[in-house]
Amino acid sequence: MVGRRRLGRDFGRLWAAYAVSAYGSGLGFGALPLIAVLALHASPAEVAALSAVGPAMGALVALPLAPWVEFRRKRPVMVAMDLVRCAAMATIPVAYAFGLLGFVHLLVVSAVVAAAKIAFNVAGGAFLKALVPPDDLLVANARFESTNWSSIAVGPPLGGAATGLFGPVVTVAADALSYLLSALGIAAIRGREEDPRPRPAGARPLRAGALLDGWRHLLGDPALRALYLNQILVSGLIMATEPLLAVLLLRRLEFPPWQYGLAFALPCLGGLVGSRLARRAVARFGRPAVFRTAGTLRAVWLIGLAFVRPGVVGLVTVIAVELAIVVNMSLYTPVLATYRLERTPKHLVARTLTAWSVGQQASTALCTALGGLLATATGPRTALTVAGLLILATPPLLPRRDRVTPRTAPEPAA
Repeated sequence: MVGRRRLGRDFGRLWAAYAVSAYGSGLGFGALPLIAVLALHASPAEVAALSAVGPAMGALVALPLAPWVEFRRKRPVMVAMDLVRCAAMATIPVAYAFGLLGFVHLLVVSAVVAAAKIAFNVAGGAFLKALVPPDDLLVANARFESTNWSSIAVGPPLGGAATGLFGPVVTVAADALSYLLSALGIAAIRGREEDPRPRPAGARPLRAGALLDGWRHLLGDPALRALYLNQILVSGLIMATEPLLAVLLLRRLEFPPWQYGLAFALPCLGGLVGSRLARRAVARFGRPAVFRTAGTLRAVWLIGLAFVRPGVVGLVTVIAVELAIVVNMSLYTPVLATYRLERTPKHLVARTLTAWSVGQQASTALCTALGGLLATATGPRTALTVAGLLILATPPLLPRRDRVTPRTAPEPAA
């Protein structure tokens, strides 16, 4: 069992800090689009812009941070990024209380949080690779994946109830507090962090091309290239449905906020199943089979969201589609994260993870923006149909079996 393997006290503290942050974010899942719809009466195009422009701006801000993160101790970077997210999210309830909250404010906060999230995840991936033995990376990633899905299962129903009782910004305040607690937890890790590769005194500044080294590594490895292109398309199309569903369920079909939260929360219990099966599936069937099977099955169900109807039938439809996607996604993701770390040398981890995150954010932003424009012109149901059809073309991009080799990427000579 994944949960019985001991990975050390420092990993336990890192995991606990991640859990606090994840549960806070689960409570505020979809909070910014929800605030835009309920408090600012935003149009479908504005809701889509909020989900697209903010992350895209955040990706641009995060891009030049990659070489900086590469040559810094990772734990202070993670603490700093948590504090930045806490401060940014805290401005929303303050502005709302004084009647100053506007759509541009939400866009700025979305961009800041997106940039800080990328930098945090990049530093966290490099820190995890140094903290956990290679044989335990899949176990560690599966635990993070399980925590992520359980937080979304618990958070949105509570967040929807809190929104109905206390207003639309209370969950944002809880999310801000969770980042502060996460920063304190990461700061409490006692293990001495290994110094990053130092640059000699008087050395020339990092060349501009260092920003592209992550993409060179991803696109130069046939297996990583196929997984990368598949991932940015699948995640972009899946995430593009979030604002479309918010408009369809909350405005067109008049679902109450608690049902909207429930429609996303219950399927996340499937994430506990998929993440716990990841290690067993790789041991029994092999990593190539997991990539091909789970990678295909996480994509084929999205078209079902186009058939959502009012009432209980519509609610059950959303839950069933999301459940099928989540089970396969939670099985696929930790295997992918582990393979990516294994194939990446230590001196390129931060830049490679930044390239991956920026590409994923850019794809999400583009798909979401196009989905919003299409929904404005034709309606959210048509936009959901197009997303569901496009994602059916992504499984052929998965790598062939002979390209997914188990070797670990070689480290450069000192």
